[in-house]
Amino acid sequence: MNNRNAPVINLPVKRKTEKHNPTIIAYFNKSNGRAGARYLNKLMHKNLKPSNTAAICFIQSPLDKISNRIIKRTIDIILAVIVIAGILSWLIPIMAILIKATSRGPVFFRQKRNKQNGAVFTCIKFRSMVVNTVADILPVEENDKRITSVGRVIRKTFIDELPQFFNVLWGDMSIVGPRPHMLKEHLKFESLVPNYNFRDNVKPGITGLSQIAGLEGPANTIMKMNSRVATDNIYIRNWSLKLDLMIILRTIYKLSGAR
Repeated sequence: MNNRNAPVINLPVKRKTEKHNPTIIAYFNKSNGRAGARYLNKLMHKNLKPSNTAAICFIQSPLDKISNRIIKRTIDIILAVIVIAGILSWLIPIMAILIKATSRGPVFFRQKRNKQNGAVFTCIKFRSMVVNTVADILPVEENDKRITSVGRVIRKTFIDELPQFFNVLWGDMSIVGPRPHMLKEHLKFESLVPNYNFRDNVKPGITGLSQIAGLEGPANTIMKMNSRVATDNIYIRNWSLKLDLMIILRTIYKLSGAR
């Protein structure tokens, strides 16, 4: 009898211990304090994933519960309003002057990226590069000649990402979640990285577990992308309000220059 059409959800799933990048573990041990290191280490080591990658979509996430989604959305709205009213209200005019004074083009850079359930949204950032025709095709590299003088500063300090709080308020993004990639990169990685599309089960974020683990920046190797995706999936399968708050606080700590 041919069982190829049997539903994956009804099949037994063998599990194996998930392997993690040792540099991530070392980073957590060093940078999050004893309590934070114990908590994050527990997440990194306890996780199990199916050896049958086709069945990963059937793993339940805490964010499958509507009550948890309401909690996360409420926190997103409150913090987004605080940042927009308290910071962006005066920062946007200043950035507009600096960006316009150093290069021609709009103040904001808008790019199509993937969001929850594989849908597409317009991600908004302060423009950090000269206007160019390959912005949606060629990822930014270190010492990229397209980056303006102001752009180098705002990219290094992540000020260019702050307009994404509007994306959070509009419901396309969350403050914490897997970072969204431009469409070309998304299509490339979903064919190269196992379980890549599991990230689409939640809203993309301004910051995330991968970012505080030191996996931010250009994903210029498959090894780095594998580590990033594995870490993002750990976040999804272990979401909690406590974890979100730890990531937010750690992001602020990291941006302040403290080590």
